[in-house]
Order: sequence, then structure tokens, then C-alpha cells
Amino acid sequence: MADDMGWSDIGCYGSEIETPNLDRLARNGLRFTQFYNTGRCCPTRASLLTGTYPHQAGIGHMMNDTGLPGYKGDLGSNVCTIAEVLKPAKYSTYLSGKWHVTPKIHPGSSQHNWPKQRGFDRFYGTIHGAGSFFDPNSLTRGNRLISPFADPEYEPETFYYTDAINDHAARFIKEHDSDNPFFLYVAHTAPHWPMHALPEDIKKYKGRYDAGWEVIREARYKRQMEMGLIDPAWQLSPRDAEVWKEAKNKEWEIRLMEIYAAMVDRMDQGLGRVIGALEKKGILENTLFMFIADNGGCAEGMGRKEGMQYKDSDPDTLKPMKATDLQMEMIPKRTREGIVVKQGTGVIPGGPDTYHGYGKAWANASNTPFRQYKHWVHEGGISTPLVAHWPKGIAPRLQGEFDTQPTHLIDLMATFVDLGKANYPKTSDGQEIVPMQGISMKPAFSGKKLKRINPIFWEHEGNRAIRIGKWKLVAKGSLGPWELYDLDADRSELNDLTKKYPKKAEKMGSQWEEWAIEAKAKPWPWNKQKKKKKS
Repeated sequence: MADDMGWSDIGCYGSEIETPNLDRLARNGLRFTQFYNTGRCCPTRASLLTGTYPHQAGIGHMMNDTGLPGYKGDLGSNVCTIAEVLKPAKYSTYLSGKWHVTPKIHPGSSQHNWPKQRGFDRFYGTIHGAGSFFDPNSLTRGNRLISPFADPEYEPETFYYTDAINDHAARFIKEHDSDNPFFLYVAHTAPHWPMHALPEDIKKYKGRYDAGWEVIREARYKRQMEMGLIDPAWQLSPRDAEVWKEAKNKEWEIRLMEIYAAMVDRMDQGLGRVIGALEKKGILENTLFMFIADNGGCAEGMGRKEGMQYKDSDPDTLKPMKATDLQMEMIPKRTREGIVVKQGTGVIPGGPDTYHGYGKAWANASNTPFRQYKHWVHEGGISTPLVAHWPKGIAPRLQGEFDTQPTHLIDLMATFVDLGKANYPKTSDGQEIVPMQGISMKPAFSGKKLKRINPIFWEHEGNRAIRIGKWKLVAKGSLGPWELYDLDADRSELNDLTKKYPKKAEKMGSQWEEWAIEAKAKPWPWNKQKKKKKS
């Protein structure tokens, strides 16, 4: 799973970014064109891990407890993880990468919701959600917080977190010494901010983005139509950024996208090593390999203000950290060498002493041809690529083809339970477990229709949606009006049909309200009135 990566950011979904390993899997596998996430990192991880909607797992938002059942910010004991469900079916379970479903990240904190306590046999990665790629926050091996610079088990010439995640994933495959099968969850932080990449990868994309975001959007849109990924009837959504010719700091903006591309490229390079480990073990043909992203491209624009610099009382003095010191800050104040970490448009991004996001305009390109971004539940926020590769399980006639059926993260648990011949428990330690919310995707691997009975639902920060067949009802914010779209004709969501079909919109809105209460998406913390200050 990629982090903060848009629908069009890999080659087999229309990108100019070089992703030969994912493209190879797509040529020999099946691409799902309407697979959905939840629109945000930790809710997506909660949903993927449990097969429930994130609110049912207690993570309707971030890692903060609002006092509401659906927004506790810590993975619930009323849900089971995929690892917990597959272990009784004799699966070994491994995780390399980002966890982000508990706020308990500091030394001495409770580890009840760390990976090894939630079913994973081996874990290497970060408990927190974001941080430097050169010195990641909350890096952990097993149950022990570690420094990447005092880790005798992994000593690369240059530590770069994306490489570390893929290297450990490949290691777990190589060191799997059982005749029993395994489940491996590889959770990347790339290309989430900060924009950190290795010089050789950045150099590869020098000049690739000089024409600006409008040209990139148009080129991706054209490639998507040519490859049959999108219906030509779907229009390219309006540009949601300033005109490139009027953009300030063009060289700086270009550099950010070069870094972003380098981050995606590096992730694909490492996935090549993971694929190679499967090949060397002789099991690639009979391994289901699925690649997705946790939400759409991110418009947050971290550290992009003019004249901005990270605050430090003595920025010109080196204050090195010890190799054994733990890095526990999302935005480090200094690098390991003691250099102040800087932000702002006057800083050349990419290195460990910088911390930036690539911004709204490039995120608009990442989500081509859709509207909106991470946070929102219009198509740009919730659409993810899904590349499924399984030569022995996907019908040969479907290899290299597209599946257009709507699918969601909740379907992964149901699929793995089905394929892994596992039993999904009704209770655990005397506690009732939330039932699986999704359906098995197995029929799609042989070209059959999926047996979905219930609608697919979304809620995040008051943004809400429901999809039934080709129809999607969606709204921005807890007070925003409903919009109705026929996604077969208009997946770019440009032609609101609420006035044409008011009864349909009203009925779907009522269905969403019923689900929201049942799934603990409501009550929500988004529409609380601010207390009036006493005069």
C-alpha cells in the first residue's frame, strides 16, 4: 500500500512516472478501475486490517479520542485484524512499514495495539503515521523502538525508509521457512510528505515537469483514454489550481514534483526486490499480490509558506544526535548531524534537512481526471489503483484487462478469508466481534459478477457518500448539500442530478443516515457548536 498517492500516479494508470514492476504485474494481472479507500490514512488502515468500516473499529478520524464510540483513535478490541483471522488457518503473518492505528507510540506506552499484539508474527516499521524518510519517527522492530543508526540487523550505506520497508518485506519472504502459507502486509509511507528522495532518483526526473501541472494532467488524461482505463465520456475535471504560467517559484514547484516522482519510482524499485524474493522462492505464480493506495493525492501543502523556516533558538549551531537516540518527532527539529530542518519556498526540498509537501496543484494532477483530494470523499479523495497479480488464480483471459466493478477496502478481509479458507470469528475473548462488512472479490478473478447486496458508504470529517450500483450521493462537510451522480456516465462528478432525481437522492440520503448511526459514524464531532465566550 502506497501512502498519499493519487489514482493516476503509476504507469499502468496513466502516469509518466516509471513504475516497471507494477506495470509488469498489471500486464500479467487484473486492474480494478473502481476500487475505493476511505479518503484518509489511519481510517484506511483500520478498514483494511479489520474488514469493517473505520468507525466500527474506533478510528473514524485520527489518533485522538473525541469521546465518541466511532472516534476513539485506537483500534478496537471489538474487531479482528486480518493477521488474527488468518493465523488459525495456519498462516504466518508479517508486516513491514507503517502501522498508524494507535496513539501509543512513545517508550513505556501500552503496546496492546502494536502489530505483534494484533496477530503479526514479525514486524518492522513505524507505529506513527508520518516522518522523515532519512530518520523515521517511532521506528520499531518487533516490540522494541529502535534507531536506524544503531540497528545491527540492518546497516545500509544510506538509510532511506522506503528501501528499508521493501528490504524487510523481501527478507520476511526469504526467511519464511514453513510449508504453510504467509500473509505479508507492506505499508509504505511514500509518497506522503515530506518530499524526501535520493539524489540519483531526483536526477532521473530532471526536466520531466518543466511544462507544469496543466500539461501533465492533459497527458495523463489522454493516456488513460488510450489504454481504456477511463470512458471517453468522462470529462477531465476543471483545473483546481492557478494557471501554470502565473505560478510563482516555478523552479521550486518543478523540483517538488521531481521529488514526488522519485519517491514513487523508488517504491517501485523496491517492490521489484519483493517480487524477486517471491520468484526466487518459486511462489510468485501462486501468490496473490495486490497493490493499492490509502487515499488520493494530498493537497495539504506542508511547509510551503514564503519565508517559512522551522523555529530553532540557535539555527547556525550544529547539535548532533547520538546514533542510539530515538527519533520520536514527526517533523524533526534537526537532522542526526545536528542541522536545523527547514521549510518554506526559499528552501530547496529533497534532503533530510527539509520538510515540504508537493501541494494542491500537483495533487490535482495526481488525481487525474477526478475532483478533490485526500480528506474528501469525491472520487479524487477515495479512488485508488488496485493491481491484482495471481497467475494461478486469475483467469488467463483476464490478464492485462480491467475490472470495472465497484470494490472497497472492506472487501479485502472477505476475500482473504475466502481464499485462505479461514473462519471469521463471531466472538473473541468473550467479546462480540463486528461482522465483516465486505464481500469476497474471488468471483472477479474469473470474470464473474460480485455479489454485493449492501451499498458502499463513506464518512470522513463530515464528508459523506453512498454508492449503489452506478449511483453515488456525495457531500462536502457536515453541512454541505447532497450531490447525485451517475458514475457510469460522469465519474468526474461534474453533472449534479439531485434536481432531476430528487426522490432517488432523498432515499439514498436516508440510507446513508441509517448506516451512519449503525456504523458509529454518527454522532460525529464535526458539527459541534462553539461555546460562546463569556463577556
